[in-house]
Amino acid sequence: MKPQPNSNYCFVCGRDNPRGLYMRFFDNGDDRVWADHVISQEYQGYPGIVHGGVQSAILDEIICRVSLVEDIHNFAVAARMEVRFRRSVPVGVPLRVEAQREHLSGGRGRATGVILLPDGLVGTEASVVLVALPSKVRRQATEVELGWRVDPC
Repeated sequence: MKPQPNSNYCFVCGRDNPRGLYMRFFDNGDDRVWADHVISQEYQGYPGIVHGGVQSAILDEIICRVSLVEDIHNFAVAARMEVRFRRSVPVGVPLRVEAQREHLSGGRGRATGVILLPDGLVGTEASVVLVALPSKVRRQATEVELGWRVDPC
């Protein structure tokens, strides 16, 4: 289990975002990323249910993170994302979020992810077509602005 880096203001992982989720991610050093998290009621849509947009943001984040497993400077982003809401995802309970890389080569790839409910059933699932973040975009933000670092466990 290897912790992945977080940034300063990312909505999902940012340490300094006052409205962020503050999620922490781990990988297996090969092709999988996961996080355990309790989502608070501030992020609900329908009472007691995590907003679908928040679920999608979490899946977007974790799935794109499969590109970081081998090189934390090799960030990919979603070019296309398909989300399927299978069951209601409740706020205030421990959730497991997982992503699996299917393939990643030459700046393109595909990966999937799930939000698992406390009983292990799939609440939400997604598949993503990944593309490498353009080097021009990566160069625009300094390391200080990104705050991209692994925090101690």
